[in-house]
Amino acid sequence: MEPKDIGAKIKALRLENGLTQQELANRCELTKGFISQIERYFTSPSISTLFNILEVLGTNLSEFFNENEEDVYVFTPEDFYEKHDEEKSHTVRWIVPNAQKYEMEPIILELEPGGVSDEDEPHSGEEFGYVLKGEIILKVGKKRYTVKEGNTFYYMTNKTHSLENHSKQKAVVLWVSTPPMF
Repeated sequence: MEPKDIGAKIKALRLENGLTQQELANRCELTKGFISQIERYFTSPSISTLFNILEVLGTNLSEFFNENEEDVYVFTPEDFYEKHDEEKSHTVRWIVPNAQKYEMEPIILELEPGGVSDEDEPHSGEEFGYVLKGEIILKVGKKRYTVKEGNTFYYMTNKTHSLENHSKQKAVVLWVSTPPMF
């Protein structure tokens, strides 16, 4: 990273956080003039001052200087990973690459007639689902719930849980787990 880019990047982060130069200066116990000089690269901050500024801006030195990895917010089908299980008559599509590093992991689950998801043992976390097409049976512990197209489900994952398709048409479910478990 070029030295002049440090000031520009700090300014971009400040604006992204909705802060004025004065607000950033106040939170860092610096002057508005000093922040302005950094942003216009008339001066450079010490490492400890830079560390403090970045902490206020919600980042750290490693992320700030990492030029290789851009944040990605939009994923297309070319980014998805798909796995078909013939025995259980289902297809799982991971729709956010490397979701294990995030708080949530969304998948699209397609259940053919008679298809079942993998049965999950109790674990910490929560799961949410939205039936995009068809109808499924949600099994949580010993209870069974019919969830139709357009309906949602939500449960704590402290009991054995799975999905089944007892209908004669394919069911498609958007299923989100936190923490990532799929």
